[in-house]
Amino acid sequence: MTQTILAAIVGMCLGTSQLSAFVSLPGGPSGPLTVDLAPYVVQEEKEPGTPAAPKEEDVCSLPLAPQTGSAENTEANPSTEVTATEEIDYAALAASFPSTPLSTSSLVGLDDSKSWWFRRNTTKTPPTAQNDICIFDYNAYYLGDTSEKIIYLTFDEGYENGYTAQILDILKANDVKAAFFVTVPYIEQEPELVKRMVEEGHVVGNHSDTHPNMSTLSEADMAQEINNCNAAFEALTGRPIDPFFRPPAGEYSIRSLTQTNLMGYQTIFWSLAYQDWDVNNQPGKDAAYHSAVDYVHNGAIVLLHAVSQSNTEALDDVLKTLKAEGYQFKSLYDLPDAQQMLEALQQQQAQ
Repeated sequence: MTQTILAAIVGMCLGTSQLSAFVSLPGGPSGPLTVDLAPYVVQEEKEPGTPAAPKEEDVCSLPLAPQTGSAENTEANPSTEVTATEEIDYAALAASFPSTPLSTSSLVGLDDSKSWWFRRNTTKTPPTAQNDICIFDYNAYYLGDTSEKIIYLTFDEGYENGYTAQILDILKANDVKAAFFVTVPYIEQEPELVKRMVEEGHVVGNHSDTHPNMSTLSEADMAQEINNCNAAFEALTGRPIDPFFRPPAGEYSIRSLTQTNLMGYQTIFWSLAYQDWDVNNQPGKDAAYHSAVDYVHNGAIVLLHAVSQSNTEALDDVLKTLKAEGYQFKSLYDLPDAQQMLEALQQQQAQ
């Protein structure tokens, strides 16, 4: 399939002293599936705005346990148009946005596999991230409106570990709406929780069928992964899944970003996260709390894993603290328009 190579976004991770992979456990459409996650990379940023290539010693990887699942393939795409609901000052956004590629490097091939990474900092300013693809052209995000104290809270849901109902209770008590990225096995195994997410006004995004490395798939297989998830969600709820896609394990390529965009989805990376995925090595409530409030920044897209006991224990305090500091929690539907962001950044660069 002939495709126009656009360009991609900016993204991130966040953690304690060193951050490793942030994952959700997947399932497979035709029996047990071994998922080999490529690494996530996180770097310290001592001078915000200065991009740097990832270093070998910062790379961490995590294998996932196999699961099973199934879904009927479909050609249907999400029908919901993604538009910001409030007026955004794009000049102010551009002035506050960290250094980011405004064009894609000629050294990046169409199928070059990339792992999302960002460079955290201790100044609570929006971090820099990958530095070779202009992700705006693919309607991809790792930051939202950096000119305002806005947070976009997201959870990855690959399997249920007994905490999602409590997370939903806490979100409801604090009047916060979040986004939950679900796989087909999660939809099939936890239908009541998925329906509750919808009923309580949360975004439910697409996290694929079997949680594969999207950059290794053909366009047809990419489409099947995304369509299967949408079909399972629509069969359960009667409506299409929300038009946001989180690449499993943060693995992507120009081709996968292009395909996702052509299918009507925005790709959602992240700018704040920490090592919360290992259920057997939880950092504790205090560490989870400080991993959020010590590194929060304007326009943060926060990635948490709902399997985390530490996240669940800290969540109420985190939400109350951030609200007290003046932060607002907004929906992914309120994200700025990617093309207007790019144009504003280009205009600022030309000045």
